Amino acid sequence: MTQPTHTHRQHGGRYAELNQFDGGSALEGQKLVAYRDLDKDVTSATTLDDWRQLWRPIAADDCTVCLGTGRDSIKGNKRQPCGGCYGLGKVRKDGETPATQWELAEVATGIIQRQQRIIEERDQILAFPEVQAALQERKNRRQEEPPDWVQREQDWRAGGGRAHGGRRHTGD
Repeated sequence: MTQPTHTHRQHGGRYAELNQFDGGSALEGQKLVAYRDLDKDVTSATTLDDWRQLWRPIAADDCTVCLGTGRDSIKGNKRQPCGGCYGLGKVRKDGETPATQWELAEVATGIIQRQQRIIEERDQILAFPEVQAALQERKNRRQEEPPDWVQREQDWRAGGGRAHGGRRHTGD
């Protein structure tokens, strides 16, 4: 049996990347990825850009039951946490499921430390003056005019309707 190498970012599932090749005829000039859906036993192909955007590789410490989602994939109930990782999506560094609360706390601490590193890296990027200038320019553009949904809502409320006085009944 083929081992899963990737999982879908939104839908989960187990996928194995088979190979990459150049497209022909209508897909000339594009790189394609052939993959196998191990749950449905179907082989398919997609563009390399879609593959990188919609699928993610399975990390070594991802839970083998839920593949890192933290949701119950066996019964299909997405509201319940996974029984293999207790909803964390990660397991011990050796790939085993945490057996005690201390092992579970160790896994949770690893997740927190990983997130702290990511936040520190983003803070370092945000400290650059060019990034600050771009963020300030974006903020100024947003403050100049209201978002388009606000204007549409105001136009709709001011438009003709069937309530008293010819205005729309909006419930407020």
